Amino acid sequence: MIKRWLEQYASPFALDKMGIMGMNRRNISYISRYNPRRLYPLVDDKLQTKKIALDAGVTVPDLIGVIEFQHQVARLWDMIKDWPGFCIKPAKGSGGKGIMVIINHDRKNFVKPSGKGESIGDLERHVSNILAGLFSLGGKPDVALIEALINFDDVFDGFSYEGVPDTRVIVFKGFPVMAMMRLSTEASDGKANLHQGAVGVGLDINTGRAIRAVQFNLPIRYHPDTGRDLLELKVPYWEQLLSLSSSCYEMSGLGYIGTDMVLDKQHGPMLLELNARPGLAIQTANGAGLVPRLHKIEKLGKKITLTPEERVTFSRKEFASEVF
Repeated sequence: MIKRWLEQYASPFALDKMGIMGMNRRNISYISRYNPRRLYPLVDDKLQTKKIALDAGVTVPDLIGVIEFQHQVARLWDMIKDWPGFCIKPAKGSGGKGIMVIINHDRKNFVKPSGKGESIGDLERHVSNILAGLFSLGGKPDVALIEALINFDDVFDGFSYEGVPDTRVIVFKGFPVMAMMRLSTEASDGKANLHQGAVGVGLDINTGRAIRAVQFNLPIRYHPDTGRDLLELKVPYWEQLLSLSSSCYEMSGLGYIGTDMVLDKQHGPMLLELNARPGLAIQTANGAGLVPRLHKIEKLGKKITLTPEERVTFSRKEFASEVF
């Protein structure tokens, strides 16, 4: 099976025939064309993203605090002492770099999802590294966000290993065109980063059901750590999640974006972050190319007056995957 898959994808002609989009085409035909550079700070900075999301009435994880300067690092303890779990992340980080998740603590020992303990001194050093730009785009000075943990829905038990699964939806001109769920593994250190070994599960845009799963770009059927059958995955509140993703078009003003969503047990779908340069691995996870779907949206013309809900209805009908 893997041999056939590699043979199918090895030929540039085959890739083009399937409508697989490469990085150059993405950068020139879509990112440069549809994403005004003046709007990049709204999504490259997670704090700015959170602000515009709140202004637009979009649900996001609670913000516990922000540390902008080195002399504020000493305030970290006061921010987190009453929170049983929290997440520290760089505002301008990418690819999951610099994110530290603490699931519980006894005021002395702060426990990560892997079970490893950290001291308050370790946490303060991590924040200092964030401020110094160790994890930011271009190594520029950054700020640290401390957010409340997401209580992910029990429906995902066994599908992810020591981490919160998230759903990436590619949105083009307000239309959700392709989706996948990213599931953390031991190899990815509990992070939903495909390049580090997380599992990507392609999702039917109509139903939110799994249609295919990959790890390190190779097809798999079962989660490598939990053994759960990945094709049993189905994302609940799917229409609501798609509508939330679709509304990020008006919220951000960007025409081609990746929306990262999570499903909280109490709050339902929540926006985690936006990406103005979404990766292309989502095509591998779905076993399908983006280009035909993007072309179909472009053929609708420049002036599209549909609501987010109407755009979702269109996408669910036009981009539904074959059942196999």
